[in-house]
Formats: sequence, C-alpha cells, structure tokens
Amino acid sequence: MGESMSSGSQTPPSLPDKSTPSPILTQPTDTERRHTWSLTHPLWGPALRQEDYVNREAYLTTVPLAKDGGLSQWILTDPSLPPNERPILSACETLRKRAIRARPDGFVEDGIAHGIGAVFTDPQYRGRGYANRMMRDLGPRLRSWQGESKRRNSNPDEVFFSVLYSDIGKSFYAKAGWATYESSHFSFPPVAGGVSGISPSDEYAASKARPIGYHELAELCAVDEGLLRERIARRAKEEERVAVALLPDLDQLLWHLMREDYMTKHIFGRTPTVRGAVYGEVGKRIWAVWTRAYYGGLEKPEGNTLHLLRVVVEDEGMDEKKIGEGFGEVVRIAQSEAEEWRLQEVHMWNPTGLLRRVVEGCGVEWTFVERERESIASLMWYGEGEEKGVEWVANEKFGWC
Repeated sequence: MGESMSSGSQTPPSLPDKSTPSPILTQPTDTERRHTWSLTHPLWGPALRQEDYVNREAYLTTVPLAKDGGLSQWILTDPSLPPNERPILSACETLRKRAIRARPDGFVEDGIAHGIGAVFTDPQYRGRGYANRMMRDLGPRLRSWQGESKRRNSNPDEVFFSVLYSDIGKSFYAKAGWATYESSHFSFPPVAGGVSGISPSDEYAASKARPIGYHELAELCAVDEGLLRERIARRAKEEERVAVALLPDLDQLLWHLMREDYMTKHIFGRTPTVRGAVYGEVGKRIWAVWTRAYYGGLEKPEGNTLHLLRVVVEDEGMDEKKIGEGFGEVVRIAQSEAEEWRLQEVHMWNPTGLLRRVVEGCGVEWTFVERERESIASLMWYGEGEEKGVEWVANEKFGWC
C-alpha cells in the first residue's frame, strides 16, 4: 500500500471540500484506471518500464482472485464533471477474499473479507484530506460490498471484515477505523547455491526438504484449509472471543505467484520453478510457499525480498526439535533461491509462538523485526464487538495486497 500521486494534468480551478457531500466514491472508467496506473509507476513499478507496469496491472485484473469482479477499483472524485474529465482526488483497489470466522463456542462460519491496496493521492491534491475522506467512506461501504452469494441455492455471503497494510505508520488508518495488529517478521540472509532450472532430484538429493512446484499447490492448500479451520476453532474457544482468518487458498496464492511470474519474466526472461519447500511425510509435514518481490529492479536491489507467503506445520504436537530441524531445511532452500534470484532478504511475517521458538534454535542466521511504519497489518471488523476484541489468526504475507 502507499499514498502518492503525480499528474501532468492541470489542477481544476476549484476542488470540492472533503467535508461536503460533493466528493463521491465511485468506480473509474477504463481510461481513468489506466491513467492512475501510469501515475503510480514511479512509486510501485520502477522495476519495470512504465508500459510494462501498466500492462502488469491490467494483467492482474484477469487472474483467478481478481477476475469476475474479484477486484474492485475506487476513486474519490467530483461528480459535477463527466467521466474522463473529472479529477481523481484519491484512489484505491479492493480484492474480495474468502474468510472464516470462529465464534467463542468454536463454531466456524464462512464468509468474505476485502483486502485494500494501492491507496494513492496525487501530490497536487494533497493536504486537502481526500485520502482520509475516501477511506472513511470506503470502510462502511465494504461492509455490504459484494456480499451476494456466488453459489447456487446458498445464502448471501456475509462480509466479516476488511484488511489493509499501511506503509505510513499506525495512526492514519487507525483513525479511519482499521485497528492495528501484530506486524513483525523474521529476516534470513540469502545463501549461495541457487537451483532454479535444476531438477529437484539432482540438487536436493541429499536434502531432507524438497522443492514445491505449481503442481503441488492445490493439495497443500486443501490440507492447509482443513488444518486452519480446526485451529481457528480451538483458538476462539481458548481465548473466549471471536477469531477470524483469511483463507490461504489456491486463488490467493496464485495472485502472488502470477504477479511474480510477470515480474521475473520481464526482469530475467524466465520464471521460477521452485515455489516453496516441504519437509517430512504426509501428516507430519512442514512447508512454506513463497514469492519473489522486486521493488527497485536489479539496478536498485535494496528491499528486493523473498517472502514466505504461508508457513504450515501439519502436526504442531511434534517434538519442537524436530519441527526446528524441518523448518531450518525449508528456510535453507528459500535462502538459496533468494541468492539465485538476486534478492536481499527472506522474510517470514508474524510467526506463531511455536515458530518463534523453533527459529531461535534451528541453526539458521536470523534477525527479528517489529515493524513500526511499513506493512502495518490493520483490520476493520464488521461484526459485533470492537476490533481489538477480534483474534486475527494466520496473519501472514499471503493476505497482503
């Protein structure tokens, strides 16, 4: 997420006041949408040429999570002017995601959540409170947005919550209604020995962990969803309060991986084969799925990161030494891939208490970071009770947008 914008257009002679009914929240035209993408390129797309960045944004509207209305684009604008001539005072996007909610009695319900990203204001319109106005209008709007059911003979899907990841600290969005949650990560350095393009059986013959490719993701996601439903129910009962989670399903992971494919194809002329790593036998497996993120390209590699999107321990009752051994093997493959693909760090967001303990003894070099400004996980709850009374389970990188 971010807030910024620049434009070559002339500033209108008069602009609506943020406190009046005049600015409205609506959907942009295709021309307005592509214009906004071109303006955000210096902020979020310097790893690509502007044309390629705009084409990437258009491409990402067609991937499974975003297509068929999964992605909604929003602008705050002046309704007195016609489309394509009205000012884009502020803009953002939302992605509809599958979510679950567990009541304090452990009963788990299915619904949806909205992930908010690409919050953006043109510098020529800054200082007028437009981003604040847009977010204050958007939060309540999402409470019922796309709540209709997509399944036959089914009740409408309830919108449980919305999430965003602030890059401007903790206070701006909190004032608009999004409560801040844990925002921390382990950072692991890259290690020489990348293996992209090499057969896993050749490179990892002596390793206890093995690479994950695209073809394994569907099975792992199905297992993960079942485990997460059990764990969120237990968590809600233990804490005696509502617990919620975004589901790390296949469409959610593919949104990240297809974005990654576009980037690596344009930067390197090829796409990765290793999408994660798994250790152990079925029922006792430890795995991570990851994505490569390039912010400044190869010319400005600072910040280029391999993100562990989701980390799963199938049997959390196993001996922690065994879990640590397996996790260490998985991370070493991630470190090798980070080196091969010219990434500066490997990140794992918001580790569970179990993972925090095993990382400290798994034999891998690490740094633990409490984020105070960037990627601050924030949630607006649409059910009963206050946001701080809601437990956010599996608050990991896969939910970012």
